[in-house]
Parts: sequence; structure tokens; C-alpha cells
Amino acid sequence: MISRQFPSPLPELKIKNITMRVPIIQGGMGIGLSSYTLAGAVAREGGMGVLSSAGLDRIVSKRHGKKLNARDAAAQDVRDAKKMGDNGVIGMNVMVAVINQYEDSVLGSMDGGVDAIISGAGLPMALPEIVKSHPRSNEVALIPIVSSGRAMEVILRRWKRSDRLPDAVIVEGPLAGGHIAWRTVEDALDPKHHLNILLKEVLDVVKNWGNIPVIAAGGVYTHEDIWESLDMGCGGVQMGTRFLATYESGANANYKKLLVDCKEDDIELAAKPGSPCGMLFRVIKQSPFYQQALVRERAPKCDKGYLLNKGNCPSKFENEKTFCICNGLLAAIEMNNQNEKELYTVGHNAFRINRIMSVQELMAELQGLPVPLDMVVPLEIRPQSNEALEKLRI
Repeated sequence: MISRQFPSPLPELKIKNITMRVPIIQGGMGIGLSSYTLAGAVAREGGMGVLSSAGLDRIVSKRHGKKLNARDAAAQDVRDAKKMGDNGVIGMNVMVAVINQYEDSVLGSMDGGVDAIISGAGLPMALPEIVKSHPRSNEVALIPIVSSGRAMEVILRRWKRSDRLPDAVIVEGPLAGGHIAWRTVEDALDPKHHLNILLKEVLDVVKNWGNIPVIAAGGVYTHEDIWESLDMGCGGVQMGTRFLATYESGANANYKKLLVDCKEDDIELAAKPGSPCGMLFRVIKQSPFYQQALVRERAPKCDKGYLLNKGNCPSKFENEKTFCICNGLLAAIEMNNQNEKELYTVGHNAFRINRIMSVQELMAELQGLPVPLDMVVPLEIRPQSNEALEKLRI
């Protein structure tokens, strides 16, 4: 490890035709947690603000007061984030597992002027071919998410057939929030899957394929953590939970309070029951929806249909092995009926969160910069809604 004096200025990050002043990508957190206000605020501070395509048809339709399909909603969300972010760098996270809206979400994001498509929760094999059909195909950076050198090799060989290689790759370790790549808790916790080991695997693979920046994700928390990844050879980092704990994120007040109050033992990988798509899903175990799922109190039901496994949602038919994630996440951003309880997903390091702060303050902290007092949002004007955030910015 390189001996370094902290704090040390972070370098810029270049991905395709994008130059980011700060090598930090805000993780795409669905449903609605990576709001346009959050992505815009990160972009304004020199990082990449990332939206999540899951559920945008409902979210953006409500925000704009008109019915929008998945493609039009993705385009509008990008435009809204670009406006909030002074036309800074905006990405869209499109989950492979959201099968029914995958192509429309990719193309709609491109319609709206997105700078990068980030895709995981499965290997995004079809992404280059989908992008080919769009007039902006050569403008948009394509960034898959992987959790092993083998997965990276598979993507590189498959994408090469489409004459398109990844413009960067995000390597996500098992401490990440939301869905992670492993199927069993034992496998996820195996020391061989430590993020640094996964990073070395992927760095070894990509060195034979040209200049593909590697981005570290899953457990990155501090300025020092960022430099640890950079010193290994990474171009930057992706962080989710730190940005979840900001005024600008889409999480409601209950979510943010539990985020601040939770202890390490309160965070667990949901497996049995678990996500309908078969991947482990990290949650705060006090989440009302998850508690309901543990005792099979909620009858099998899926009336949203975003997250599918081989074209179907098993939670529609049974509640022994899986639970309906979509309804719980929508409730956590106050986008569901009052009969549905709330589900809170977080990264492993959420227990380290001790307060909610502004994106401006967080980005300064992550860069190792002093935080001026005027960056700290006074209690009496802390925004409680996206509308309040827009007024605060003005």
C-alpha cells in the first residue's frame, strides 16, 4: 500500500467522452431512492449523479401529473436531473432483472440526454445491441456491474461481437446495498469475495483489453477508502449508502431516521425469504415490510411486476421463499397505498451513519476538503420533499 498523507486531493475521472472533476459515482438506488434531486446535486458537485430506472413510470407520472410509459419516464427523469445538476454528468442504472422495461429504460434514458448507462443485477449481455439502435449510441458510456473477473471476461467476449467494449466497469463487493451477486449468505461472507480481491481479479482481466477504468463499489465509505481503491489502480468509486443519508435522496423521513439509528446487528442479507429474482438483498431488519415477510403475514401478491425471475414474480404465488420487494420499496418513498408497509435497503456500512447531511457537505467530506458552516443546512430549513429541495436551491 502506498504511504499517503491525508487528506489528499482526488484526481479527475475520464470515462469515454465524460470528464468528472471528482472520481465519485453515486450509486443508482431503486425504487426512487436515487431521485432526480439527489442525482442532480451530485452532478452539480462534480461527480456522476445516477438515477434508477425501476418504477419510474409511476414516480415520474405522479411528479409531472400525466401518464408516462417507461421510455418517456426515463427520458423525463434524466432531463429533470440534468436541470437540477446544471447539466452535469448524469447516469441511469438499469437493472437486468427488470426485464419488461429494460430496453425502454435504456433507450428512454438516451432520449433524455443521459451520459452513461450502468447495468447490473444480472449480466447485461444485450446492452450493446440495444444501444446500437439509438442515434446517440456513440455518445453514451456503457458501464456494466460485475462481481468477479470471470463475469468481466464473459462480458468482454460477448460485447466484442457487437463491436463495443465497456467504457468502464463497476466491481461490486458483497458489502453493497440492495441486490448483490451472491445466492447464499455463506458465499457472500466468504473472505475470497472481499472487494479488494475482486478488484484485483477484474484489474487483471481488463489490462489485456485496453484502457477500461475500474470502479470500486460496495463498502466504500471515507476519503481514505477512496484512496485505497485508487492506489490499487481503480479510476474511481461508486457509493450508495452515503448518498442515501442525504437530504436530497428519495427516502422518506422514517427511512432516514432508521438509517441514522441502526446498529450493525440491525443489517442483514435477506435470503429466506428473499428477493423474487433469487439474489441476496440487504435490508434493515426492522423494516416493517421485512418483518411482515419473516412471519409470512402478507399474502402472496405482486401487482407491480418490475422485478421478475425468468419472466415471472414468484411472490405473486407464494410467500415462503420470497417477498414482494417492489411494493415495499415504493412504500418507502411514499408512492404506494397505506396498506403496504415500508422496506428499507442499505449497504453494510449503514450502521456508521450518524446524521443526515447535504450532498454538498458530503462531497466536500469525501474529497477531504474542509466543510464551511454555510454548507451545513440549518435545521429549520432542512427540506422534506423534492419540491422543497427545488425551492431551497433557488
